[in-house]
Amino acid sequence: MHPDVTLRPSEADDRDALAAIAEATELFPGALLPDMIAGYLDGSRPDIWITAASSHGPLAFAFCEPERMTNGTWNLLAIAVLPERQGDGIGAALVRHLESTLRERGQRILLVETLGSPAFARTRAFYLANDFTEEARIRDFYEAGGDKVVFWKRL
Repeated sequence: MHPDVTLRPSEADDRDALAAIAEATELFPGALLPDMIAGYLDGSRPDIWITAASSHGPLAFAFCEPERMTNGTWNLLAIAVLPERQGDGIGAALVRHLESTLRERGQRILLVETLGSPAFARTRAFYLANDFTEEARIRDFYEAGGDKVVFWKRL
């Protein structure tokens, strides 16, 4: 990761930039981001949002929330790095930072779900390279041929 990149808790002023990152990576429509981050920003939800930023502004973000009806299990729901900065180690740094934050809070497990299609091969390789284990595959979950792949990591 480039030395000018810092990792920090996401802030209200990041909303527009994070929405643009979500759009640029085609992770989800940026218009959804304000509602997604609202509970974190107002303190009504225990979610964790981390922003990777340079002096020019946000470059990436990660978002996770506690898994319902579990003790110490969290789900990484989104991680996105601007396309022109992918491969710079920012995503891996976000994952490490998130894991460290969760460990400090006494949490046990981090999950992440993704699509099993060929288009998501790079995404799955990223999680494997960051020491996640493919724990489950639910065939045709999202659509015909769209398997849900669940990765697992003990904190």
